Amino acid sequence: MKIGIVCYPTFGGSGVVATELGKSLAAKGHEIHFITYNQPVRLGSFRKNIFYHEVNVSEYPLFDYPPYELVLASKMVDVVKHEKLDLLHVHYAIPHASAAYTAKKILAEQGIELPVVTTLHGTDITLLGRDASFEPVISFAINKSDAVTAVSNSLKNDTYKLFGVNKDISVIPNFVCLDQFKLEANDELRAAHAPNGEKIITHISNFRPVKRLEDVVRVFAEVRKKVPAKLLLVGDGPERNRIEQLCRELRTCEDVIMLGKLKNPVEALSISDLFFLPSEAESFGLSALEAMAAGIPVISTNTGGLPEVNRHGVTGMMSDVGDVEDMTKNTLYLLENKELLAKFSKQAKERAKDFDIHSVLPQYEALYARLIEKQAVANG
Repeated sequence: MKIGIVCYPTFGGSGVVATELGKSLAAKGHEIHFITYNQPVRLGSFRKNIFYHEVNVSEYPLFDYPPYELVLASKMVDVVKHEKLDLLHVHYAIPHASAAYTAKKILAEQGIELPVVTTLHGTDITLLGRDASFEPVISFAINKSDAVTAVSNSLKNDTYKLFGVNKDISVIPNFVCLDQFKLEANDELRAAHAPNGEKIITHISNFRPVKRLEDVVRVFAEVRKKVPAKLLLVGDGPERNRIEQLCRELRTCEDVIMLGKLKNPVEALSISDLFFLPSEAESFGLSALEAMAAGIPVISTNTGGLPEVNRHGVTGMMSDVGDVEDMTKNTLYLLENKELLAKFSKQAKERAKDFDIHSVLPQYEALYARLIEKQAVANG
């Protein structure tokens, strides 16, 4: 199959999943064409069966903002026609699904019919869904897709609740490539960050308010009073300055290590004891799943799709959003018991097997094949 993949090429979960999906499809012999404004950060070096088509947006004095959606739709048309794609798979509803619909109609005028799959990832629904100005376009784009998938049951239910969607939504969860998480103990790296044998707690995110980094730092400040520990903060974003100031106020700076954006978070996870994700909203929690794949138990909130990934009392612990006291108790519960932490680590890694790419990939392949066959029949 020849598949066009449209995604945000950033560190966010939707871009990571789309990129890893494309790489895995290419490894199985499918021809994959990424269509986006930058090379996806997880794409890596040149590899077989993968092609990248850059969407160039020029500045026009007439526009206050570059017309990315229109340029993207035109690029889709060009790639579909000249690469003879069988299907487009767009990740994130806005603007990718609406741009795909425009491209689909243009192609139809030229006698080219092809199916479009839209995958909903989270903030395209949970955040934009609260903005009434987006509702008509998002609902229309979803309903006009040939197939729609969501990464969790929670996100599927939110979509039906927030939008006028009458399209069937299939749940195909996010995934991890477990082969990437076969980690060797890196004693030298661990000693560099925790020279006195401190426990290492890690948080990875885009540092936006929804991730509640303040809770991460406040819990850590309390935990550090009872257990020698270091906090690794991986990522960057609008909350960074405020969090740096909070660390100064709580006098935790010497034990909080800001690593910035890492293309591969596995290195940080390889030296971690516990992973923290106290988000206000999570459609799935890909970073939590990646931590579990590395054998790192997860302290998280019980919101959105997180309970579908992190099992309370098995792979980690969950608390209500904003309950710093309970999250502190749960963190100490694991860090103060070496045997229990090891047990949770083993169980987290076992749970991650349910989301291995080798289990999830066939679901996408079957969906693609079904749509392409249906289109072939319709074309006669």
